[in-house]
Amino acid sequence: MRIIGKSKSVEALRKLIARVAPTKSSVLIIGESGTGKELVARELHDQSEQSAKTFVPVNCGAIPENLIESELFGHKKGSFTGAVADKPGLFEVANGGTLFLDEIGELPLSMQVKLLRALQERVIRRVGGNDDIKLDVRIVAATNRNLEDAVKKGTFREDLYYRLNVILLETPALRDRKGDVVILADHFLAKFNKKFGKSLTGITPEAAQKLEAHGWPGNVRELENALERAVALESGSEITSDSLEGALRTVLAGGAAGAGASAAKGSSVEFPDLAKGPVSLEGFLSRVERELVARALAQAKGNEEQAARLLQTSRNRILAVSAK
Repeated sequence: MRIIGKSKSVEALRKLIARVAPTKSSVLIIGESGTGKELVARELHDQSEQSAKTFVPVNCGAIPENLIESELFGHKKGSFTGAVADKPGLFEVANGGTLFLDEIGELPLSMQVKLLRALQERVIRRVGGNDDIKLDVRIVAATNRNLEDAVKKGTFREDLYYRLNVILLETPALRDRKGDVVILADHFLAKFNKKFGKSLTGITPEAAQKLEAHGWPGNVRELENALERAVALESGSEITSDSLEGALRTVLAGGAAGAGASAAKGSSVEFPDLAKGPVSLEGFLSRVERELVARALAQAKGNEEQAARLLQTSRNRILAVSAK
């Protein structure tokens, strides 16, 4: 089981996964960015009868619009410039297994129609091809967007929404997983000890308290990044409160980002004392950038598109900064 934690929300999610996995029904996973939606999808696959077959993840928001159809359905030689040979699409690669469509809300309307046909008829047709290819693929989709709102706005097809949303799973935000922060931190400590060839023995009580008090607008992904940085920079035997300075992003008022809380007046980014020695300007600006993105994501309740609008930047920039 990849999903780590002992909180009630995580235990409930595990039980639901165990009930849903043996079926072949389509599953829609919703939740904020960084809550582990792909981990849930992999658990659904691993606990299914198709576990010996392929699990194929694809980020719908990361593929250029003009290439999505070819990536999903494949293409025939000569069907477009650069198609020098026949190529199977990801549907075919996942045949018999699970196709995980992450960021499904980013799929263009033109592709939504073709995806709907594939789900309804269980057949695909390669770009430039004339033959239908029958497939047996389980579809698991995920999004951090509100697809019901997207349906109302006309940016997401209602029929596709209901075809995907046969079974709905929601990944809980880290702030709602009471007691799991330190458990996860210990897990990441062991992981990065191995990665960096270190042997840190644990996390001090003060550091653990600091981790528990943090709002975690970036959820588990943010916690993992914070521990990686802390382990990489720690020269002692334990992760201390000082180790976490600069690794943590904005602490949210009351620790309730998703509840619409505003950012606390305090900031995890402090201006350095130049009298103590030289400072990396790039490093400092990077910390400021991460904090601003954290605040925007908190304000937008995890919605990267809305956060990008708040900061007048691109969604890809938000994703890149969040992954640091």
